[in-house]
Amino acid sequence: MRVVIQRVSEASVKVDGNITGAIHKGLLVLMGVEDADGLEDVEWMSSKIVNLRIFDDAAGVMNLSVKDIDGEILLVSQFTLHAATKKGNRPSYIKASKPTVAIPMYEKLIMQLENDLGKKIPTGVFGADMKVQLLNDGPVTIVMDSKNKE
Repeated sequence: MRVVIQRVSEASVKVDGNITGAIHKGLLVLMGVEDADGLEDVEWMSSKIVNLRIFDDAAGVMNLSVKDIDGEILLVSQFTLHAATKKGNRPSYIKASKPTVAIPMYEKLIMQLENDLGKKIPTGVFGADMKVQLLNDGPVTIVMDSKNKE
C-alpha cells in the first residue's frame, strides 16, 4: 500500500461537480493498493497516518499528530501511485490492483482509520474521475509505502 500524505488547512474532493468529502485542518491522504497488500498493511498504514507527528506544537515544532490536534483525514483512492516509469514515457500501472482487490482494501483502510482516529473519514469515490482541491499547509508532504517501511 502506498500513500501520499499532505498536511492541509482544508481539502475537498468532487465527483460530477458534487462534493463527496471535505475537511478542514488535517490530512489529505491519497492511497494506492497493490495485490500483495493485506490486513497487516492496512493496520500499519492507518497507525502511521493517525500518529504521524507533522503538526506544530506550541513551540512551533512538528511534534503533534492529526489525532493530537483533533484534525480530520480525507482519503482518496489513486491507482496512479503505483505507476512504473522506468521504461519509456508512458507509465505502466501493472502493479496497481484491479478494483476487485483494491476496493475491499480501500474500505478496510477507511474503517481502520475511523477506528484509529475516532471519527468518520470523508472520502472520494473509488474509480471515479475526481477533482481534488486542497490548501497545502507548510507545505508538508510525506510518501509512505507499507512494503518499504523506512
